[in-house]
Amino acid sequence: MGTTQLARLPLKDEPSLESIQVLKKVAEAHRYLAELKGVAKAIPNEGILLSTLTMQEAKDSSAIENIFTTHDELFQLDVLDNKNINQSAKEVESYRLALWESYKRTQETVLIRFDDILKLQEIIEPEKSGIRKVPGTVIGDSTGNVIYRPPQHPDEITELLSNLIDYMNDDTISNLDPLIKMAVIHHQFESIHPFYDGNGRAGRILNILYLVKNELLDLPILYLSRYIVRTKDTYYDLLQKVREDGCWNEWVVYILEGIKITAQDTILFVQKIQILVRETKLRLRNELPKIYSQELLNNLFFHPYTKVQFLVEQLGVTRITATKYLNQLAEHEFVSKHKVGRTNYYVNERLLKLITEQEQILL
Repeated sequence: MGTTQLARLPLKDEPSLESIQVLKKVAEAHRYLAELKGVAKAIPNEGILLSTLTMQEAKDSSAIENIFTTHDELFQLDVLDNKNINQSAKEVESYRLALWESYKRTQETVLIRFDDILKLQEIIEPEKSGIRKVPGTVIGDSTGNVIYRPPQHPDEITELLSNLIDYMNDDTISNLDPLIKMAVIHHQFESIHPFYDGNGRAGRILNILYLVKNELLDLPILYLSRYIVRTKDTYYDLLQKVREDGCWNEWVVYILEGIKITAQDTILFVQKIQILVRETKLRLRNELPKIYSQELLNNLFFHPYTKVQFLVEQLGVTRITATKYLNQLAEHEFVSKHKVGRTNYYVNERLLKLITEQEQILL
């Protein structure tokens, strides 16, 4: 199979992407994105959402690349020495860091720049960072057959990526709705396949950065990774159908449906977190009024697995006081106490149960 010649953006026949079916899906996706944006504002501390949802996204996105880990292993990264954690969990945490750092840069600049994409991939794959320089990269199917040969020369890869970045940042290049553009952008990035490794994970981070850049969301809390995990065969089939047959409408509808479904799922999850935060607050004020504070409540949800040092840093209390607080919380079953080696850590079991139940429902 020869190397596919990728078209530069914008696509020559962009108006054909605005079929009645596509525009109906666009309206639905925008409706639920707007609802999610509003629901998220009701959470008193945005860090609560960012902590739980970015961790979930890191886990799901990495699973697409056959990097598997558990919630327990991931949350333990916060409270235990890294040497006790397996390599898969560390790779997932690298994805989470890349997502967070990229979000902060996009929020500050309202741009998605060439160097930003290089940086996020470097965080994901520090041993394989940078634009591909050596030819030979191919994409195969599940049986090992080559189905696609992306651009091979580093100059062409760089030029295509620069063209894509212009398309993302300059709204005068295309009149398409931003959600349709996001589908085009994701396909183009995955087809350029600019890196030796981490292309899928970097491309999924670009999705959320583009939503934030276009003010469709304030926080990076909508991720298509779980939708892609659930529809993995369809995802890869449609990527290839666009390359071979130009089936753009089918691809765009698939992505828009993913945005709608994921927004609906995330709205429900955020609402459940709201209820749990409210219930925990009332219990804390009634059962442990002497130690209750908003900062303590936030800590229990920002860190599903917490420890003495977190309270010392975030509440400004001594280690003795922090230990006393956590032991009282454990006695009243707000958290459960665990020990690994000489380290104690405390788990918000109700929040962890909510997270794992949500995963089981959606999968």
